[in-house]
Amino acid sequence: MSDDVLKTLPVRAGHFLLESGYHADLWFTLDALFVTPRDVAPLVTALASRLGPYGASAVCGPLTGGAFLAQAVATELGVDFFFSEPAPRRSAGGLFASEYRLPAPLRNRIRGARVALVDDVISAGSSVRATAAALAEAGTSIAAVGTLLALGTTAVEFFAACGVPVEALGRRDFTMWEPAACPLCRSRAPLEDPIERDRAGREDRK
Repeated sequence: MSDDVLKTLPVRAGHFLLESGYHADLWFTLDALFVTPRDVAPLVTALASRLGPYGASAVCGPLTGGAFLAQAVATELGVDFFFSEPAPRRSAGGLFASEYRLPAPLRNRIRGARVALVDDVISAGSSVRATAAALAEAGTSIAAVGTLLALGTTAVEFFAACGVPVEALGRRDFTMWEPAACPLCRSRAPLEDPIERDRAGREDRK
């Protein structure tokens, strides 16, 4: 069941700016993944089963999709749920410039926890890396990282170097380029920033 759902995740081809600063030619659209909880329930159960042996006392995910998944996994494991949210960038560009923060009321509550860090899909791992930094500042330890789908190996290798295991229900090859080496930029293909577009759309609806 989980393989069937992962294989049908909607994907678009084009020229995309990832949150990490890398460019890619594929974008996974996951907005509708959590609309029908019963459909995603087998994925939640499977991921919770993978993360359970690490003995986490809490699950944390970055807004938005990671937080939805983290809350469901925390419910399955019977542990506390926390989330991080994007913070204004301190730098204008470069790789991994995004920052995430724990809301102030949550920082004291999570201190000392052993955390499973969860996101729906991980490629370069910008949001989970930034959330891991926020969790470290809050005085926690990362037991494991969990995801429905790991794209490429960049994030997996980063966390492996930190001694943190990554559990993924699915894995897929994925090509990313630094802007200076991007062949799509050289061909002058229009660059789309889906994350900024979605954030701007949410602000417009307030």
